[in-house]
Amino acid sequence: MITEEIPPALAGQRLDRVVSLLADVTRSEAAALVADGFVLVDGEPSHVGKVRLAAGQRIAIDETGVPGPVRPVADATVPCNVVFEDDHVVVVDKPVGQVVHPGAGNPTGTLVNGLLARYPELDGVGEDGRPGIVHRLDIGTTGLLVVARTQQAYESLVEALSQRTVTREYLALVWGHPEANQGVIDAPLGRDPRDPLKMAIVASGRPARTRFEVLERFGRPKVALVRCRLETGRTHQIRVHLEGAGHPVVGDATYGGSRSQIRLERPFLHAARLGFVHPATGEALEFESLLPADLQTILDGLHSGEIG
Repeated sequence: MITEEIPPALAGQRLDRVVSLLADVTRSEAAALVADGFVLVDGEPSHVGKVRLAAGQRIAIDETGVPGPVRPVADATVPCNVVFEDDHVVVVDKPVGQVVHPGAGNPTGTLVNGLLARYPELDGVGEDGRPGIVHRLDIGTTGLLVVARTQQAYESLVEALSQRTVTREYLALVWGHPEANQGVIDAPLGRDPRDPLKMAIVASGRPARTRFEVLERFGRPKVALVRCRLETGRTHQIRVHLEGAGHPVVGDATYGGSRSQIRLERPFLHAARLGFVHPATGEALEFESLLPADLQTILDGLHSGEIG
């Protein structure tokens, strides 16, 4: 059961839209959940999706009514920037704007759809609806991720992630100058109680650790280039941890990083380095990805003084 109290940020929104966001289903699926009595508002069934919600109301969504994941279909028109492949794993350099796997609002056109066209054996590997996907990147984050081509490789890589033996390093440009040149942010993450559509540092959340190292500091505007290394892989982990430390990621409109001094339509966050032990051969593999053009342009502008 998904239960949430409506925060002021969602006051006035339609019930079906809120259900869609919280349950990660399409609007039509959310409307069906409401109509079929799987949604309670203040303890009572509400069969009308267009009703507007008020701050403080409590909604409960019975997840048994949520439809199972739809099996994604192969689509050869979706680009896949593959940097390494063998019979067991694929390493992809994901561009900005590409969704990793189908979900609410993105039923097609995802990386998974493209991968299935190239590697049909992915079907049935890993979780339903996201075949082969071991870890994900947000739509606005670029860079490296590994995909498993076999169930054995999938299970091995998932275990490696849980044991923190997979290296995942990101480059981020943040507002302000961290006091320390390096450190660890160790703070649990969960849904933001003020806005359940966001994540936040909350005492009841899941453990999360991010190591950081300051690579460069700039004076005008006052920003810093930071390397972050994930020790856990929670949703929006780096973005929320850096915001919580008082240094939101430049361009991150969701977590306080969108400011006029540097105009960027997405977070300055790039998965630049990926390392893992090959699940079949035991070989240590490591990959690096250069900053994409939009982020490199910002960095070049800071170095040249054109920005600031």
